[in-house]
Amino acid sequence: MPTDCPCDSGRPYAACCRPYIAGEAQAPTAETLMRSRYSAFTRNATDYLRHSWHPDTCPSDLTPDPSATWIGLKILATEAGGPDDETATVEFVARYKIGGRAYRLHERSRFVRYQGRWVYLDGEFNPSSR
Repeated sequence: MPTDCPCDSGRPYAACCRPYIAGEAQAPTAETLMRSRYSAFTRNATDYLRHSWHPDTCPSDLTPDPSATWIGLKILATEAGGPDDETATVEFVARYKIGGRAYRLHERSRFVRYQGRWVYLDGEFNPSSR
């Protein structure tokens, strides 16, 4: 039985985010990249996270928090980010647990084209949902 993708698309992981994380395909849209980055966080795929982050804003240390368990993603809004766009924003809420306590990460992320592919640039956090 196929495993559902962590990005909550409802599709199997193998047909959803895995091809991007495995380097077999490039995300065609900013939302697709956002979903694959979330899935990469759930799988501690730091090489993919680094590859999909703009080099000017990527932190040097991407070591995941071993106490965090990612439990869900909801895309709230997407502006631009299609195959013919150069910039995009994706607003989302990612849910996770640390020590049995649930948290929400609410962010409005900016994406840009870099060397012909979508990359994460930066984001603004909604402090009320932390």
